[in-house]
Amino acid sequence: MESPSSVRPTPRRQIADEIDKSGRYDSLRPRIWSMDRKTQADEIRRLGAAPDVMLGSVHAITETGSLLAASMSGSQLGPYVSGAGRVILVVGTQKIVPDLEQGLRRINEYALRLEDARAQAAYGIHSAVNKVVIINGEITPGRITVVLVDEVLGF
Repeated sequence: MESPSSVRPTPRRQIADEIDKSGRYDSLRPRIWSMDRKTQADEIRRLGAAPDVMLGSVHAITETGSLLAASMSGSQLGPYVSGAGRVILVVGTQKIVPDLEQGLRRINEYALRLEDARAQAAYGIHSAVNKVVIINGEITPGRITVVLVDEVLGF
């Protein structure tokens, strides 16, 4: 398993800015972040649960093709599983593991440490592996696209 120090910053912010600010896409993120979390929580939840396209990643992919994603809130897991019309997952090849056991180990022993540090810096809270989804296949042809990138992306 790679060491946390081997992860370099990714162009995540550039991609987010292109999606959110270029005007080429109808991004939900600016709309959701502008809403009041106390009075519009249900609307925020509904908007995020079923986007037309979901762009994200996973924490591990097994050699047989199973995808493992973990989350503290679970907000991205519903769209991955069935809510989004299309799912595009960009995954660094460092996340390939032999099997589900190693994938869960990678989540709990590696990714969680890095996500916890990120959450503390960004929000002042600790992270947790509260929910895990394993995707072994998809019944709708072409709904999920996995783009493997041969460089260290994310954690």
